[in-house]
Amino acid sequence: MTSSDDPAPAPQPDGEPAGEPDGGLVGGPDGGPDGEPTPYADRVYRSPGGIVGGVLLLGLGGWLGIDAILRGEGRTPWLALAGLFFAVPVVIAFTVRPAVYAGADRLLVRNPFRTITLPWASVDTLRASYTSEVLAGGATYQLWAVPVSLRQRKRAARQQNRDAASPTSLGRTPAPGATADRRAQADQTIGDLRELAESNAGRDGAQGEPEVRWAFEVIAPTLAGAVLLVIMLLI
Repeated sequence: MTSSDDPAPAPQPDGEPAGEPDGGLVGGPDGGPDGEPTPYADRVYRSPGGIVGGVLLLGLGGWLGIDAILRGEGRTPWLALAGLFFAVPVVIAFTVRPAVYAGADRLLVRNPFRTITLPWASVDTLRASYTSEVLAGGATYQLWAVPVSLRQRKRAARQQNRDAASPTSLGRTPAPGATADRRAQADQTIGDLRELAESNAGRDGAQGEPEVRWAFEVIAPTLAGAVLLVIMLLI
């Protein structure tokens, strides 16, 4: 039983449930305290298969390399150490590092040795053929984090054909999103990014030119390891 002194729950506007607002923006009707909408965190796209493969390669290489360093004789420990200095940054660059971050104002592409920042207004188009690519500012940049699987694409096409030929689907209108669910993963990702580019290109914060930065934090140790490995092989 509720006491008469307990405050009554505040009434909610018609048609609006209590609690946090749902959708791509948080804040009140006018956004944050300054009247600006506050976006959620960037969407992040990565290759799970690449990450798993990279971790396995690092584990195997570390086990073999450390074993050679501890038990090897003569030049073997030094060669193993030089090999690890060279191989570890390369494996990380091509497997763990690649990622694509899609925010409200820009697309950030993190490839093995470069980081490309593309405001949505500078993006001309995105496509997935044999590789996933974004065209911006007259240049083409590959999306290493969105690999294209031709086998997955063929399987998705076969599934679409079976769905279209199914007796239960004749005369029916496909449910919203059903076609997208039958696409290969890379095609779904490119479709999502294309929609973000089209819907956000007009934002004030999405204006600007592409920016490319070399990943010296990856390039420097890779070159140092390569030089050390060459020296050890020549001695």
